Amino acid sequence: MTMNALGQQQQLWAFDAKDKDGSSAHMASSSKPRLLTPQQPTVLPQVDRERIYQWINELTSPDSRENALLELSKKREVVPDLAPMLWHSFGTIAALLQEIVNIYPAINPPNLTASQSNRVCNALALLQCVASHPETRSAFLQAHIPLFLYPFLHTVSKTRPFEYLRLTSLGVIGALVKTDEQEVINFLLNTEIIPLCLRIMESGSELSKTVATFILQKILLDDTGLAYICQTYERFSHVAMILGKMVLHLSKEPSARLLKHVVRCYLRLSDNPRACEALRQCLPDQLKDSTFATCLKDDNSTKRWLSQLQVNLEAPTGPGPDPRGMTTPLHQQ
Repeated sequence: MTMNALGQQQQLWAFDAKDKDGSSAHMASSSKPRLLTPQQPTVLPQVDRERIYQWINELTSPDSRENALLELSKKREVVPDLAPMLWHSFGTIAALLQEIVNIYPAINPPNLTASQSNRVCNALALLQCVASHPETRSAFLQAHIPLFLYPFLHTVSKTRPFEYLRLTSLGVIGALVKTDEQEVINFLLNTEIIPLCLRIMESGSELSKTVATFILQKILLDDTGLAYICQTYERFSHVAMILGKMVLHLSKEPSARLLKHVVRCYLRLSDNPRACEALRQCLPDQLKDSTFATCLKDDNSTKRWLSQLQVNLEAPTGPGPDPRGMTTPLHQQ
């Protein structure tokens, strides 16, 4: 069965992450994502709650789990309290984690099939529901459940099943950072999410790059996250190098959606004095000239951020801080 055929059976899901400053990232398990915008009707259809309870119970049985995953993933947008129901029902989260762990042997060596990818992505969609809900998010983090997804983000195969797997996994992390909660940032900074996002930003598909860059942007927008990335020159230079490569690629294959997040990351980095000094030396020329004028013609917010970035990087009147001062002992990195 092809991924397109499977996609017709699976409800298309999307993640529309709106920043306070107006930026957005969209993630979907389809090449034509259905974007969830405030303009769409908010009236929820009637749901047979007894069927929801039945499907949740069926998750604990291997024989009925696949269909229950499919049906519940379709209903997660129309059942506001689905996340608490999943979290507090006996054996449900263990069943979802079992679906994830069962896929590990198929990712190394990479022989994941479309059917396997579709099934685990349904389980990940339910975990995203739990990660998004205020009543379950903290417990979700305390259980370290995001760490179960990191092996999927380590994959590099460019086949469609693997791309959907990475994209859906990024969606769970994106749902967490969308909340702007300090607990989320603190958790992520103690994991390897930044290097994982940087690798996807360098070599992933456009949609995966967009979501990974959005996650990095949300980390940077937090003061703790900005301080962490700018704590050492090695961390900063790795981020700056990947962003620079993305700008070069975007100059050849423009994407206004992705460029928006790249510019926002640069602008936030410029809020740190040492990073600002370093950016004066390494900001790509394409962000200084009119390379992206056509791409940003109708994007006033990104044009405003780019102008502010250029203002921030104007040479100071006196000597600035040495960017190489971003150093700490290795044991503190």
